[in-house]
Amino acid sequence: MKSTDLRPGLGVQLDGKLYVITAFEHRTPGNLRSFVQVKIKDIVAGKTVEKRLNSGDDIEVVNFDRREMEYLYPEGDAAVFMDGETFDQVTVQADVLGDALKYLEPNARCVVMFHDGNPVTLDLPSSVEVTVTETPPGIKGATATNQLKEATCDTGLKTRVPPFIEVGERIKIATADGSYMSRA
Repeated sequence: MKSTDLRPGLGVQLDGKLYVITAFEHRTPGNLRSFVQVKIKDIVAGKTVEKRLNSGDDIEVVNFDRREMEYLYPEGDAAVFMDGETFDQVTVQADVLGDALKYLEPNARCVVMFHDGNPVTLDLPSSVEVTVTETPPGIKGATATNQLKEATCDTGLKTRVPPFIEVGERIKIATADGSYMSRA
């Protein structure tokens, strides 16, 4: 596969190691040649590295076994997921999860990717709905500017929301950067 066709969530093999692409950006600076900047996570070591690839490079893509699973509960630093078809339960370690648990409520569905029977990464939906558990009260008449205030959600996620959001409201959050999108 050409480096310009890469997308986040794909598995690639570079320099004899297996990686998962977490971020992708195609850049064309001024009058220089275009290149692809990728942020990749080493599956074995768990380290995240940034790498620059030429636009025409051929990259070896690794196919992962994708299974839609349901998040059940946290277990120490790990989390337990259940396959909806076979009802098998899998414990996913913290180094694989990253910040994914901040976007998942119990019984939420997501795609867990496996390589050689081991979970390697989670593919979250583009947005999730969470409940605001803590936020300061809004200031009346503060609509002249685009002000945001801190809010803590039931999953532990901290984000910035508009002043009209109150405790107990359901909001929609983008999983790419944790930003507020709208009321749910």
